[in-house]
Amino acid sequence: MRAHLQSIDQLPSLLAAQRSAFDQQGPVSAELRRGRIQQVIDLLVDHHQQLAEAMDADFGGRHPGFGLMNDVLGSLGSLKHARDHLEAWMPDEPRQVFAPYDQLGAQGWVQYQPKGSVGIIGTWNAPLFTLLSPLACALAAGNRAVLKPSEIVPRTAELLAQLIDQRFDPLELAIITGGVEVGQAFASQPFNHLVFTGSTEVGRDIMRRAAENLVPVTLELGGKSPVVIGQSADIAEAARRLAIAKGTNGGQICISPDRVFVPVAQREEFIRQLAEAFNGLYPGVSDNPDLVSVVNQRHLQRLDGYLAEVREMGVEVVQCPDVVFDAGSGKRPLSLVINPPLNSRIMREEIFGPALVVLSYSDIHHVVDEINQGERPLALYYFGTDQSEQDYVLGHTLSGGVSINDALMHAAMENAPFGGVGASGMGRYHGHEGFLEFSHVRTVFKAAAVDPRAEWGMLPPYHAGFTGVMQAQITR
Repeated sequence: MRAHLQSIDQLPSLLAAQRSAFDQQGPVSAELRRGRIQQVIDLLVDHHQQLAEAMDADFGGRHPGFGLMNDVLGSLGSLKHARDHLEAWMPDEPRQVFAPYDQLGAQGWVQYQPKGSVGIIGTWNAPLFTLLSPLACALAAGNRAVLKPSEIVPRTAELLAQLIDQRFDPLELAIITGGVEVGQAFASQPFNHLVFTGSTEVGRDIMRRAAENLVPVTLELGGKSPVVIGQSADIAEAARRLAIAKGTNGGQICISPDRVFVPVAQREEFIRQLAEAFNGLYPGVSDNPDLVSVVNQRHLQRLDGYLAEVREMGVEVVQCPDVVFDAGSGKRPLSLVINPPLNSRIMREEIFGPALVVLSYSDIHHVVDEINQGERPLALYYFGTDQSEQDYVLGHTLSGGVSINDALMHAAMENAPFGGVGASGMGRYHGHEGFLEFSHVRTVFKAAAVDPRAEWGMLPPYHAGFTGVMQAQITR
């Protein structure tokens, strides 16, 4: 069988073959795990330019240099960290045995075993990273895997499939391409673990399908990630860093800032500074190779619809840069939407594109209340130097991760977990926590040579005072 499956009908037999190979192999050595990860690293290094060009073509305008930075180097960071640290994560961990057996020579430890076969469903906005970053942890844990890239980026998906087909034994790593129907059937297979990156709506469907086989899931879903600009924030610097974050991948990132809460007195200055910073990064739109296109017509219509609705409501919209652009192209300026009503779609749905809601506030407690009234976001951002205010915001909110005085940066920490909470997802990958996510943690108890229970009167037939002896052990 080829590593690139030609039909979803091949997947059940492949999973059965992977299971058989896994069972026969037994313990997976650190050397073998490193070798599998190194093969993925070599694939990226050898074919990085082709992959970047495929992503550029799929987006209809995504600078190849950005593709290298975001997807190739991002994936390499995860893969190399896992390769270089997995041996330290693998050993059994001794655990204290309960009294009095600890005094009799009993032992206990925890084993970290691979689960078996891991299915990974990637998404279009980071088509390599959302497959290969979780794969790094899955392989580090000793698993085999099957990848399902997004059909929205068909050139990238097909190229990756060809490269994996050339380099991998399908019993170790396989890949299948296809549309929604393939993805649904993929999620319905009896994997030993399933990873999905995408929307909350689809994530719910993925989880329902996985539940039919009791497959544990890691879901990285997104949400309306808020930014809180504190009274003590450096407005110009906060605006500059948010302009950088919002321009990254055209705002098409699961942790992209979605709405910014700004003190009333600083709102106009913040808007001016953000527009100035964004205009400096992207002075043009339609012919600007640095500006990432909205990925397809469906998403373009969705975003244009958000903006058309709020304009009809009389909401102020600041365009950055304020230049004429070709509405027929996929490239759009950044639109700052100022205090839109709560019933507008842009306030209710994840933006996932070049728009940002700016909301003014006068009381930080009201900001926290508004954040908590919505679903738990994948990311939260705080700008300011007031430690007590920072502690209040972080202590009274719940999010997948946090960056302070910047945006997006926490997700780049390879030695710290990345994942969501509530509607923004469950589970995590990256680093040691990612290794644990894809490991079965098994407790082992090794008995002492002597079993004193009969001598202690702990076995049937129970003596007359047995109940009293047990009651005497019940203490506070």
